[in-house]
Amino acid sequence: MHVAELWRYPVKSMAGEQLQMARVTPTGIEGDRIVQVQNARGRTATSRTYPGLLGFKATLDERGEPLVDGLLWSDPAVLAAVREVVGPGARLVRDESPSRFDILPLLVATDGALAEFGRDRRRLRPNIVVGGVTGLDEREWEGGRLFAGSAVIDIHDLRGRCIMTSFDPDTLAHDPEVLRDIVRRFGGKLALNCDVATPGEIRVNQEVAVVRPGTVLNGRS
Repeated sequence: MHVAELWRYPVKSMAGEQLQMARVTPTGIEGDRIVQVQNARGRTATSRTYPGLLGFKATLDERGEPLVDGLLWSDPAVLAAVREVVGPGARLVRDESPSRFDILPLLVATDGALAEFGRDRRRLRPNIVVGGVTGLDEREWEGGRLFAGSAVIDIHDLRGRCIMTSFDPDTLAHDPEVLRDIVRRFGGKLALNCDVATPGEIRVNQEVAVVRPGTVLNGRS
């Protein structure tokens, strides 16, 4: 198995960027979801309620500052565009605490499960895609541990999917059948909620090993 893809989403619920290398910190991939959108009531706004947020593309510049469609996230033009989607009073805030994640800081998918899914993998918003996996083998990994590069990742459980999967990443067209299909064929769950056991660096094409609890791999358990 190997690292097939790496993804980062500098602004929560916006489209992200594909990477060749990622630094994995105790709170996930460095720069991931470090800016969030809040509505007029101060609550985090996500594409579950405001799917138009998926139409923005967020990246990091060379200084580690989030950009939205090429503009600094704090640019007034970005705020104006976000308010067109979320409404008056919306704002963008920077928060790098662990609470910025809905569940856990990493989402790991596999090429086998993505092939079974049969749709654009961006609908699932993974951080790491593991290649060389047969079919739905990822469903046997819960409670295991993943080794990639110098990082060690704890695998918790399968991710329950939400309405975000039903929006096309490019056109934003809504297709309710996507989520119904996930429920029908996969019990509503695809990809894995993960946490960071040991920070490190991960690169595309690096070897990946997955072990169950109590299994020793090269002296590590």
